[in-house]
Amino acid sequence: MNVRAKDLVSDEQLAQVRARSNLRGLWLVFHAWAIIVAAMVVFAIWTNPVTFLVCAFIIGGRQLGLSILVHDAAHGLLLDNRQANNTVSQWLCAWPTFADTGVYRTYHLKHHARTQQPDDPDLVLSAPFPVTRKSLMRKFLRDLSGQTGLSQRLAQIQAGFGKPEWPAERRRRHFLESLGGPLAINTLLLAILSLAGYWWLYPALWLIPLLTTYQLVLRIRNIAEHAMVPDDSDPFRNARTTMANTLERIFLAPYWVNYHVEHHLLMWVPCYNLAKLHRFIQAGPQGHRVEKTTGYLNVLRMASSLSDDEDRRGNRVQTKRRRFAGLVMEEDSAPT
Repeated sequence: MNVRAKDLVSDEQLAQVRARSNLRGLWLVFHAWAIIVAAMVVFAIWTNPVTFLVCAFIIGGRQLGLSILVHDAAHGLLLDNRQANNTVSQWLCAWPTFADTGVYRTYHLKHHARTQQPDDPDLVLSAPFPVTRKSLMRKFLRDLSGQTGLSQRLAQIQAGFGKPEWPAERRRRHFLESLGGPLAINTLLLAILSLAGYWWLYPALWLIPLLTTYQLVLRIRNIAEHAMVPDDSDPFRNARTTMANTLERIFLAPYWVNYHVEHHLLMWVPCYNLAKLHRFIQAGPQGHRVEKTTGYLNVLRMASSLSDDEDRRGNRVQTKRRRFAGLVMEEDSAPT
């Protein structure tokens, strides 16, 4: 089912929400890094366990913010100039978090084309839910203990070396293409902090959040966006908009990522216009159709609403469905 822009907003409103600003795009990149640096400064001045936890969660949230800006760049929305859009995204947003804008673009546009269908590459993120409360807590523990992040990075490094049967030159070229940028940027970040006399902030407040708190907020965001939606075939209801409060926007939903139905309805709207698009749609005749909830806590309650008895009865069905989709993740090959 396709939705036309004119069924959602007027021509004037569409022009407003589609308007891009290079200044705003660059400001968001600067904003993300300014918060990261500020958190590091706070911890360097007041070094104690409490400030570490707070700063680690703030930085994990801004690492998610950088990923959101990669997402905008994948849609060509960060900057007007295509080359500048891709370059800024790669160097300042994607490579610092060991991601790649081009690879993500190919993967993500398929998600838009096949949202919540059996061949949606993101289906593995939403299909397992709801789970039991114990299962959700175990997933969160894997995230915060670094198990999820380490397994992903190790798989990325292994893939970066290529296949054993490849010639040495091809493997070297593949390694540089897949990991050269992320390693260069992270080396530069370590060098900058070292020159400032605070090399230890790189492992403490960049790598550790990347492997822990970032993984947690990324999982929560993924659950909120598509898990337990009421209709996989209805574009108003196969995604979810989560109305976030100030603290949630700081730690879980930076840069308007919570307006996910609106993004799927009009995916060429830059992130800083999604709240305005939300207001326009809500004021129109289609507003009542948008799937939305208030707060991420409500989403997590839904995500952990499966009882132990229901889990035991549904275990075989759930696993079969996800294997049929061809999207089973190792950690979730069966509900836990």
